[in-house]
Formats: sequence, C-alpha cells, structure tokens
Amino acid sequence: MKRRDFIKISGAAALTAACGPRVETPSAPAHKGMEIRENPYNGDKVSLLGYGCMRWPMVPGPDGNDIIDQEAVNEMVDYAMAHGINYYDTSPAYLQGQSEKAAGIALSRYPRESYFLATKLSNFRDSTPEASMQMLEDSLEQLGTTYFDYYLLHSIGGGGVPVFEKRYVENGMIDYLKQKKEEGVIRNLGFSFHGSPETFDYFMSLHDKGEIHWDFVQIEMNYIDWNHADGVRNTNASYLYAELDKREIPIVVMEPLLGGRLANVPANIAAQLKARDPEHSVASWAFRFVGTYPRILCILSGMSSMDPLKENVETFGNFIPLTEEELSFMEHLAVEMKEYPLVNCTNCKYCMPCPFGIDIPGVFQHYNNSVTEGTYAQSKEQKGYRRLKRAYLTSYDKAISSVRQADHCIGCGQCVEHCPQSIKIPDELLRIARYVEALKQDTL
Repeated sequence: MKRRDFIKISGAAALTAACGPRVETPSAPAHKGMEIRENPYNGDKVSLLGYGCMRWPMVPGPDGNDIIDQEAVNEMVDYAMAHGINYYDTSPAYLQGQSEKAAGIALSRYPRESYFLATKLSNFRDSTPEASMQMLEDSLEQLGTTYFDYYLLHSIGGGGVPVFEKRYVENGMIDYLKQKKEEGVIRNLGFSFHGSPETFDYFMSLHDKGEIHWDFVQIEMNYIDWNHADGVRNTNASYLYAELDKREIPIVVMEPLLGGRLANVPANIAAQLKARDPEHSVASWAFRFVGTYPRILCILSGMSSMDPLKENVETFGNFIPLTEEELSFMEHLAVEMKEYPLVNCTNCKYCMPCPFGIDIPGVFQHYNNSVTEGTYAQSKEQKGYRRLKRAYLTSYDKAISSVRQADHCIGCGQCVEHCPQSIKIPDELLRIARYVEALKQDTL
C-alpha cells in the first residue's frame, strides 16, 4: 500500500508494518490511476477495487435456463484488467455453479501472474471429506489454474461454532487446507464471515493460539453495517474491523453497496449526497467510506454491466478518503436509512432456486426500489395514492411473472438457512403478498 497520511478514525489504528515473513510471490501490474494496497504479509500489490463475480450478466440458454453471458464477461474483464483491477473473487456456489468457469475463461486469456484469484470452499450442502476435497479440485479445473492466491472458508459463523466444526474440523478439512498451503496450492488462507460477535471471537482465538493462521478475512462492511448491522448473523463492521486491525490481519470487504441498495438510496438521502458533491455518484460515497480505513486490502463490487464498472474505475482511479466530518455525515445517513421499511436483501441469490419457483430476490428488489424511489403507496390519504398504486401493481407484474410472485410462498423455510443476512424470508414474502393484495382490494 502506498504510504499516505490517513486520517485518524475512531476505533481504527493507523496501518503498521507487518511482522510476517516476506516471500516470493506473484506481483500483479497496476494501472497508474488505480488505488493499490500492499498486503503486508507477502507484498501482493492488490487493486483496492476488486471484481466480485457473483453478479455476472445472465442470458437465456438453449434449454431455456439462464446461463452466463460469456461475451459480456470477457468484455468487462478486459476493461477491468486494462484499468488496473487485478483481484477477482468467485465461488462454486455463485450463479448456480457457473461463476468460476466464466471467470476462468475470461481470465485465462491473461498471464496468470497478472491477477489474483480468490475462491471459496462452499461446502454448505455436503461437507464430507470427499465432497469438500473434490470441490477444491473442481475449482482449480474450472478456473484453469494450479493455485489460488486467496482461498476462503465460505461464510463461516452462521450456525455458530458447531456448524464450523462440522464443515471444517471434524472432516479434517482444516488440516487438508494447511497441507495445500504448504504445497503452494493455496497462497493465502482466510474466511468470509456472517455471524455473532461471540463466534467471531472464537475464530480470532484460533488465530491467537496459533491453531490456524488467518492470512486475511472477508467481512461485510458499509456505512450501514458499520454500526447498524441487522440480525445475529451480521455483527457491526466497526467491531470486526477493530479486532482484525489490532491483529494486523488484511481485510477484504464484501457488500460495500449492500447489494446495490447504497447506489440506489431514497431520494432524500441522495439529495443530501448530491448537495455535497454534485459531480460524483451516490455509490462513490459508499466506496470511499470503506476505502478510508487503512486495513482494507480490497473492496469487492459485483459489477454486472459496463456502466457501474466504468463508474467504479473512476472512483478508485481518483480515490479520496473521507474526512472525519464526512464520516460523521455518513453515520447520520445510516441512521436515516434505517427508518425506511426495506428488506435487508443484498441480491446474493443464495436462497435460489426456490422449490416453488418464486423469484425471491426479484420480489425483494422490486419492493425495495419502490420504497427508495418514492413510488411506494402507503395509504389512501397519501398524495397521488391512486397513481402510486397503479404504478406498483403494473411494474410488479412486469418485473416478476405472476407464477413467481410472493403470494406463491407456502412458508417451507428452505431458503432461510441459506440467507447470510438472516432474513426471515417467508415472513417478508407474506408481508409483501399482503401488501399487494391490499393494493388490489383497495383496503390499504
């Protein structure tokens, strides 16, 4: 990381030199405009903006099922590489198992040493030793590589310590991953986290006792989750950051935009941001908030088209940390955001496919958009109620086919255990279904 004078931030110490050994590792070239952070453990020069491969664009395939638009992916990767983005994060669980292969095809057109690959051991459904080991081998094949730069235990914390032990300890996978690290198949071993503070403290204790050395950790961090995280599976990022910072563990950030919600904020909040900086996007404030903290190695963004990719390259190519006053302003906005009746969905699609065909993230996204855009019909006394009512019902039918709408949920709950945000999905679908029915019956 280029040394610069970062502002002092409450609860965050300044970046210090790491005491870990320096080893020979690949060094990815940097576009001169892209903000670069250096991994203090091994000297990796990582672009502050990383490409999250969870939201590649999809198109209908020959059999009617959605497939990744490989041509579009190649084009976006070409632009990303040309503008200094050198960190690519994927998983066997993303996009119904298609993400790794698409990333491998796009990136294999470049020298392997020119980018950093991150993927995960996503053994949620089958954590037997055989299945877990095979998942790692399959990832190598799909990505067309012989090693992973950054390898993660995927989404540990949900279910607490017992689930972690089942997925990684009792099956011998921790020892297996340590062996793979010694062999050079894994360069950096870490984990992504959704869970309680107590569970996170347990994982830190493993590091402190030397049982597992965490080379990096991936956390959900944004100006909402900094102090106002929802649910037992989302600990305040301010706490996670402080614990990792004092141990000098590099941090990779996921969900800096909360699945796009912080790029499409309510009109009142957008107006406040634009009043301060008319030239830059609403999303740029969220990215700058995260990047202000010096322990952050990389910030992942799931850019699904060229427009956000270009916009984000502009933000990180001319990166400006927030001032203390601006950080206080972001906390003020976070408090305001919590007042809106939004579903805390990040559009990760872990809940899919629904066995009854419901487009769960699509339903939530449509509802959230109507709230943030001010087109949410609240009561008959509301100004323009009739217009807003018609607009919601019409746009709902256009966005979500009738057989995939919220009223088809039977409450089986299969989706709940897969949600990293701990959303009570059947309850939220029922709430939206009742809302839609009240609009139709004019009883709101």
